Amino acid sequence: MNDVKTATLNATATQTTDMSLVSILGAAALGLSLLFAAGFAQASVMHDTAHDQRHAMAFPCH
Repeated sequence: MNDVKTATLNATATQTTDMSLVSILGAAALGLSLLFAAGFAQASVMHDTAHDQRHAMAFPCH
């Protein structure tokens, strides 16, 4: 009976670790792609994007 509990707990711990690793890798990939895009974009493109985002969030900027 204890073997079943141990196996279930081990499987749950492994699954949680796998999901955490997937989340970390996904966040890292998103962050690196944003840095890559921002690094190669022209200044005017970045300014216009930030300006449009401020308007989309209903934040008055002018």
